[in-house]
Amino acid sequence: MKEPQWVFKGKTIEQLIKELESFEDKSMEVRISMDDGLTHQPISIVGKKDSICLLINCESGQPLG
Repeated sequence: MKEPQWVFKGKTIEQLIKELESFEDKSMEVRISMDDGLTHQPISIVGKKDSICLLINCESGQPLG
């Protein structure tokens, strides 16, 4: 079965903010998962690289750059 386009296209900052604003509890922690939610890590930093916004987890100890 072919994956829907939203799986690969991603979201803009505007789309992400709109989706986050729909949550009633604004004090919820935001985490990121790369395996459909089986595991998740905290978002340490929100950054910009070239023309993309990055949600970064810094737990690996690797230097940013």
